[in-house]
Amino acid sequence: MFGKVFILLLFLIFLHNDSAVGQKKKETLLSEKVTQMMEWASKRSVIRMNGDKFRRFVKAPPRNYSVVIMFTALQPQRQCGVCRQADEEFQVLANSWRYSSAFTNKVFFASVDFDEGSDVFQMLNMNSAPTFLHFPPKGKPRRTDTYELQVRGFAAEQLARWVADRTDVQIRVIRPPNYAGPLLLGFLLAVIGGLAYLRRHNLEFLFNKNVWAFSALCFVLIMTSGQMWNHIRGPPYAHKNPSTGQVSYIHGSSQAQFVAETHIVLLFNAAVTMGMVLLCEAATSDMDIGKRKIMCVAGIGLVMLFFSWLLSIFRAKYHGYPYSFLLS
Repeated sequence: MFGKVFILLLFLIFLHNDSAVGQKKKETLLSEKVTQMMEWASKRSVIRMNGDKFRRFVKAPPRNYSVVIMFTALQPQRQCGVCRQADEEFQVLANSWRYSSAFTNKVFFASVDFDEGSDVFQMLNMNSAPTFLHFPPKGKPRRTDTYELQVRGFAAEQLARWVADRTDVQIRVIRPPNYAGPLLLGFLLAVIGGLAYLRRHNLEFLFNKNVWAFSALCFVLIMTSGQMWNHIRGPPYAHKNPSTGQVSYIHGSSQAQFVAETHIVLLFNAAVTMGMVLLCEAATSDMDIGKRKIMCVAGIGLVMLFFSWLLSIFRAKYHGYPYSFLLS
């Protein structure tokens, strides 16, 4: 009887020691991983990862830190202009966190390039870039851990809000000074002032109705095409699938848009407006009847063709919209 109790006690002691050794190894491994991540972060705000690094420092436990990863395709042969733009904003965000006084090992920023970690893309069933994912300290990423790039854009400020929502880490985005805007504005004002001074004795152009009408029309076209939305949200210019190479210039959702899409809509609206102007001129002009007929036909053609294209874009974004004109 005593022999059995003694053996049981020895077994329990062995299990306890084995558990303590396992816990010690786990803590040592975690400490090594955190130390390595901190060393990389001290050299580069955005840690570059391949398949081996991703599996070891992100997928494999233990891990007590979050990792925000941008999956991208920056190689020139991929021709992903959006990836380069998103990478610049991601670098701004990572630098703002790395060089802030609140920097800790709670969050790390990393990137996986398609040409350096295609196995990671396959592992995650990912077929588009850029894509931002948050890997929490415990468990698998949820749906909300995928950044809605097409809706929110890739501006560093938008990314910072998303990171704060997922990690409770507040990052104040600090951008390097950019003097291009003020210099360009100053140059423009200087040119306008110089022209006004040279023509100070003849300022009749300021009272030209056509000049003011054209300026107002350009302003309306710019604002109605979605340029303000672009300025606020910072969407990508277009989207390119790194696997197929297909480029999309029109976003498939009514909740987002690409910069290229606003340019296309602006040109189509301008063409429709030009058609309406030609029709008005054909009806009221004093030119000979032949020229007025040409203007009328050109105006009708512009309005019908480009309005039809505008409806096609609308149908592509608002699925189920029943109406079309010329083009389906």
